Amino acid sequence: MTLFRVNNATLVWGDRLVQPFGLTSARWQIMGAIAYAERPRTVAWLARDLGANRQNVQRIVNELEKDGLAGFVPNPHHKRAQLVVLTPSGRQAYERAVEVWYPAADELAKELKKEDLATALHVLNTLRGKLGAGNDGEDEAVI
Repeated sequence: MTLFRVNNATLVWGDRLVQPFGLTSARWQIMGAIAYAERPRTVAWLARDLGANRQNVQRIVNELEKDGLAGFVPNPHHKRAQLVVLTPSGRQAYERAVEVWYPAADELAKELKKEDLATALHVLNTLRGKLGAGNDGEDEAVI
């Protein structure tokens, strides 16, 4: 139960943090995957990178496109699966959100010890590995 509550509280916190930039936690997460990819990716690859459901990523990318924050460019390797890119206004919104995230995240972690954070990361990675193995490689979540 605690994990669900922490997840929900994190999403609410994130939504409030990025709301001034026209974003939600889900939009910001997908924009981050686009921004940090070594090269433009298809929606399917973004979903794999995030461990998320492809249909939900597609829905959010379509919303981002409608709002002028992301766009599609031709994929030289596939006629139908276009590549997703951030528009200049999308990159600006994403970067502004990141700028407010750093101090907010620092404030959240202020009283946490480095050892505790390392242990938490280890536990989460171990759980992810075990859950992913038990799901026959289906490491998808609904965003």
